[in-house]
Amino acid sequence: MSELRLGERVMLIDQKDRRYLVTLRSGASFHTHAGIVAHDDIVGLSEGATVVGNTNRPFLVLRPSLADVVLKMPRGAQVIYPKDLGAILLAADIGPGMKVLEAGVGSGALSMTLLRAGAHVTGYEIREDFAERARSNVEAMLGSDLNYDIHIRDVTLGIDGNDFDRVLLDMPEPWKVVEHAEHALKPGGTFLAYLPTINQTQQLRDVLNRHHFGLAETVEVLRRTWHITDRSVRPDHRMVAHTGFLTSARRVLEKVDIRPEGEDVGSD
Repeated sequence: MSELRLGERVMLIDQKDRRYLVTLRSGASFHTHAGIVAHDDIVGLSEGATVVGNTNRPFLVLRPSLADVVLKMPRGAQVIYPKDLGAILLAADIGPGMKVLEAGVGSGALSMTLLRAGAHVTGYEIREDFAERARSNVEAMLGSDLNYDIHIRDVTLGIDGNDFDRVLLDMPEPWKVVEHAEHALKPGGTFLAYLPTINQTQQLRDVLNRHHFGLAETVEVLRRTWHITDRSVRPDHRMVAHTGFLTSARRVLEKVDIRPEGEDVGSD
């Protein structure tokens, strides 16, 4: 069981399940309305231990999960929520050693998810401040020895290379990238875009249909937690519902009209 060390990120959780992401530094203190916790009191503890602040209120101490970091880390752009990050890994079928182009790196949430799954990530980002924030967040979570290369450039102007396994986009107009992705992806590779509105999604699907992509699919992930105690079992009053639409498609060599079972191919 490894002890918590200076320089590590830890998650402090109070009795009301409020969560605080803290980087341990010698002589520093974490201040909250529930009390003050000295970092030196945390250093040397085992993960899962409890530390008591100056008001005698306890805080559970754990190393943060990826989801914790995504929700609590410094951000410039809005991050993709953990519920969607997990769905993206499956929809894009991300695995070790895959060569992935990510455009619109934002605050780095998707980047760190892809890298931890073992992918080699090339990022395109038009804003230098976002690129710097993304790299900082990724390295704080995963270290600096990474297959991660960010370029300050506009993906709508083209993609260097024609051997990407996946192209993942988090940007307002991904349909402007479809033609570039058609040439950048290996046959059978996956294109995936994350969009907030169904109007944008419909426009993307229309463009995908005009290029060498097949098996297009759009999904929305809704996450509802439950309140469970001895006397009450019910859905929580709040849920993380709509955040975005995930649209994926496969790069094909020849277009084939494939319809869901039961739908007449000649019905149009």
